[in-house]
Amino acid sequence: MVRLLDQGVYVLHGDEAVPDGPQAAAALRQAGMETTVQNARRGTMAHAILTAHDQGGAGQQLRIRFDALASHDITYVGIIQTARASGLTAFPVPYVLTNCHNTLCAVGGTINEDDHLFALSAAKKYGGIYVPPHLAVIHQYMRERMAVCGGMILGSDSHTRYGALGTLAIGEGGGELAKQLLGRTYDLAPPDVVAVRLSGSLRPGAGPQDVALAIIGAVFASGFVKNKVMEFIGPGIAGLSVDARNGIDVMTTETACLSSIWATDDAVRAYYALHGRPEAYRPMAPAPVAYYDGLIEVDLDAITPMIALPFHPSNVYTIADLNANAEDILAGVEADARRALVGTDVALNLRGKLRDGRLMVDQAVVAGCAGGSYENIAAVADILRERGVGNGALSMSVYPASQPVYLQLVESGGAAALMQAGVVVRSAFCGPCFGAGDTPANGALSIRHTTRNFPNREGSKPGEGQLACVALMDARSIAATVANGGALTAATDMPVERTSPVYAFHGGVYARRVYDGTGKPDPGTQLRFGPNIADWPRMPALTDDLLLRVDSFITDPVTTTDELIPSGEASSFRSNPHRLAEFTLSRRDPGYVNRAKATRAWEQARQAAQNPAAQEPLAGVYKKLAEAGAALDPARVGVGSMVYAYRPGDGSAREQAAACQRVLGGWANVAREYATRRYRANLINWGILPFILADEAPFAAGDYVLARGLLAALAQGRQSVRAYAIGKTVVPFTLALPGLTGEEGKILAAGCLINYYKS
Repeated sequence: MVRLLDQGVYVLHGDEAVPDGPQAAAALRQAGMETTVQNARRGTMAHAILTAHDQGGAGQQLRIRFDALASHDITYVGIIQTARASGLTAFPVPYVLTNCHNTLCAVGGTINEDDHLFALSAAKKYGGIYVPPHLAVIHQYMRERMAVCGGMILGSDSHTRYGALGTLAIGEGGGELAKQLLGRTYDLAPPDVVAVRLSGSLRPGAGPQDVALAIIGAVFASGFVKNKVMEFIGPGIAGLSVDARNGIDVMTTETACLSSIWATDDAVRAYYALHGRPEAYRPMAPAPVAYYDGLIEVDLDAITPMIALPFHPSNVYTIADLNANAEDILAGVEADARRALVGTDVALNLRGKLRDGRLMVDQAVVAGCAGGSYENIAAVADILRERGVGNGALSMSVYPASQPVYLQLVESGGAAALMQAGVVVRSAFCGPCFGAGDTPANGALSIRHTTRNFPNREGSKPGEGQLACVALMDARSIAATVANGGALTAATDMPVERTSPVYAFHGGVYARRVYDGTGKPDPGTQLRFGPNIADWPRMPALTDDLLLRVDSFITDPVTTTDELIPSGEASSFRSNPHRLAEFTLSRRDPGYVNRAKATRAWEQARQAAQNPAAQEPLAGVYKKLAEAGAALDPARVGVGSMVYAYRPGDGSAREQAAACQRVLGGWANVAREYATRRYRANLINWGILPFILADEAPFAAGDYVLARGLLAALAQGRQSVRAYAIGKTVVPFTLALPGLTGEEGKILAAGCLINYYKS
């Protein structure tokens, strides 16, 4: 299905691949296309778009300004508050504020709707676009109204992907959007570009999620496309509808890539025309010869229905293989879960769901930016037409991605077919993707066409003895499974008469409800605050020497942002830094918050000239350092907490994974590597030093680390600092700080992005 070529490759005319090597020059000469690698790199679509948006990078850095920004109601308050504290007067580009995450207003009284009205007032004051709750999920609105061929969009959600529509879109933490609002740039080295060549066509019953999971399963573990751009080319694109392309594209986030872009064609032209924006289209393709840093070959003919078992989208099997080897596969998943759920009193029991060798599911959901498209839901209606969900515990919910999609389902009869089958049809909402909607029963397995299946993404609370789990599947096989009484079933095994209804876009839904103040700020508008909307606390500037207590020590292979700051009900408190910080690492390391607060109290005492170093345990730490030849003046040494993890930051873009550590007095992460560029950027923007330690840690939980000469190192662009681990003994070692730009060094020295802009 998927084959990887881990070397440079020339692609001729957007299709023929010529691996780089001794034979490449001869092949290019024969084709009349002699060139250099450097010139051929400029032939990618990604290079053309990035270059067009570069504001004149210095040296090897691109300095990007985006055409539009997008945030939802978990992130926009913090972004606007950050920019406002740094001098925001008006949104310089179209900025879309959607309300698709904290939509239910079911937690914490009025606080979610307070956030929504804050956003409306901000859209009026600064000149933005406000999309009310239930109208559209963030990425569907951006597809329908904001994507343009050759454009760039930055969103504060990791699944910001509109590549199938010719837009190179990137999901980042809120600090990067705040920079754009303040006229600054998004700075990065030119990324590697990997070609994804599609050939063949999907068989009936296979869908976009099957393609996406096959790719994720092939590339994630090796980091094949980590922080790179995936560029989709090849003859297989033509046989995919635009809905299918969007469904594959949005899941590229789960590969850990930076972004994605696709060749466009008449199908994309028709999409833009249908949505009343024909001017947004232009044909896009790589140059006749383009050089890529790797190649992914995807044979669509060979794609078969897939399933991603708990607890990651890369834990992929074909449904056929799982049905044939259920005992062995599920035993392995349960063993992995025991490691993922360490510290809790719950265990995953998937083998207990086997009946006559078939895995039985308890719930089905099709929703959000990945599952809630018109074609996906229409396919579900076709499969369940004349079939029922049943009268038992099995349930199914469908969430159209926007009100225009919902309205067309009503007009085409799809919604009626679903309801008659016992499916609950809801409004546009991202809740099932992050654990705030359709939480199943304890011990239940939910199959979902959504984006992620991390722990707690279904809303359970393992720390409180409640455990459910999610497996990701395509909407078609989800419907087939429901039609088969909950027994895991591939849609290719269930012949269905397909109605293939034509889609009509009802743009009047937005015209009569969305507030669009782009380019029309009203400075006289007062921002509307609620009791849960709080300013960021004061963040101290960095000191030259820093004493860190190891307040969390995590040795899991990967630590997700969901573990650093959980999704679900915690999302309601994301406008209040102090309340949200109470959830930091709550599922992975429940004692972290209290330990970090104790460390923060020492720094607060130091700033008040109360000298906490005169008392234990700090007195003993400074004594050991003096005996080791590292005598210090405690009044000049900052004290903060530190998190150690092998590979933190996989998953969501949300900046709170870093910001909450900072609110609790965090000053550093130490990692073997960072799972994503965006998490590392979040750390920097919140003044948390992103140290790298490739060797085994010379410290343990509860030990101390002294990092020396930080301000000088940042000012001089040095890549490492001297450090000491203080446990039973004092061990000198080196902490690396690779790849920092000059501005990133200044942000860290200032203590955070807000401080930097204020100064």
